[in-house]
Amino acid sequence: MSDSRTMAIPERFDFNQHKTFTEQSNQLIQDEQVKTVILDFSRTSYLDSSALGMLVLMKKKAKAKAINTIIRGAKDNAKDILLIANFNQLFEIQD
Repeated sequence: MSDSRTMAIPERFDFNQHKTFTEQSNQLIQDEQVKTVILDFSRTSYLDSSALGMLVLMKKKAKAKAINTIIRGAKDNAKDILLIANFNQLFEIQD
């Protein structure tokens, strides 16, 4: 079984996704088998500051458990926002 898990990020990633995102990410982080979480941004066209905050909190929790977090597939507006917010300093961002 692979030690990485992929989490699909919705097309519109904002505060309305808080409960779902937090539950899913906490579940992955609590799994002792998981060493890498891949956040699949391929469908995401919009994210706001609350989404950025959720990502930072998730990263903090994952780092405490020595779990690597990767953002994959971000494009256009979503990728621009992540780069403007310097998320490339926090996360590995892959195409």
